[in-house]
Amino acid sequence: MAVFNLNVNGTKQKVDVDGATPMLWVLRDQLKLTGTKYGCGIAQCGACTIHLNGVATRSCILPVSSIGSKAITTIEGLSELGEHPVQKAWIEHNVAQCGYCQNGQIMAAAALLKNNSKPSEEQIETAMKGNICRCGTYVRIKEAIKSVSRT
Repeated sequence: MAVFNLNVNGTKQKVDVDGATPMLWVLRDQLKLTGTKYGCGIAQCGACTIHLNGVATRSCILPVSSIGSKAITTIEGLSELGEHPVQKAWIEHNVAQCGYCQNGQIMAAAALLKNNSKPSEEQIETAMKGNICRCGTYVRIKEAIKSVSRT
């Protein structure tokens, strides 16, 4: 076990865990931030997407020991009241069906739009590739992202 000082959603957090513990489990089990979901455990589905210094990152395979001073943003830190433009677009375009993948989808979309406010359709597809939606709401996801990029 080791103590790690983390910057999560703009707040300093201290956790005492094994350094190999994936960030997903640190967030969920230690910090009780359960918006980041477990999907596959091998970084293939995107349900566990967080931002690490603003970059969409899969937390299920990211050891806490690799974080250092990097800023971590979870879905809870994206907007306290769900007022982030991407979250609003998700509602406006009725994106979610079962909703399980949506936090990871939103985090990937928010990272894309933060770094490229007017992405092309190809850039949207590339950024969202690998974020799996078992309900197949990809068309609505793309439309929601496009609507934010038009504002």
